[in-house]
Amino acid sequence: QVDLGESGGGLVQAGGSLRLSCAASGRTFSWYGMGWFRQAPGKEREFVATIKWDSSSTKYADSVKGRFTISRDNAKNTVYLQMNSLKPEDTAVYSCAADKVAFRTTLVDSIKEYDYWGQGTQVTVSS
Repeated sequence: QVDLGESGGGLVQAGGSLRLSCAASGRTFSWYGMGWFRQAPGKEREFVATIKWDSSSTKYADSVKGRFTISRDNAKNTVYLQMNSLKPEDTAVYSCAADKVAFRTTLVDSIKEYDYWGQGTQVTVSS
C-alpha cells in the first residue's frame, strides 16, 4: 500500500506560478518513477509529466513543455511540479501517481502504468 498526498494547489492569475508537492509513504519511494496527471471538468484525465526513479530523465506533455518542471527528492519521499506561465487552460485537479514497475528503464505516460494515486489538488488559473 502506498499513500500519496498532494499539496500546493490554489487560485492564481494567468502568467503566475505554483509549485505542487506530493509526499509518498508505504514503499521504497526511490525505486519508482513518479508522474503528474490532471483532469479538467468534463474531460478525461491526461498526462502532464513524469520523472524516472533516479531523476535521470523526464518527459512532459507538449502542452506544458517549457513551462512546467518535474523534480523529486528521494531523501524526502517527495515529487514536485513547478508550474510557471500558467494559463486558464491549465485549470484542473492535479494528481500524482506512482509507477507500478520498480527501476523501470523507460518513461511512461499511460495512466494504466501507474498503480497508486493521490487524491489530487485543485489548480485554478484566472484570466
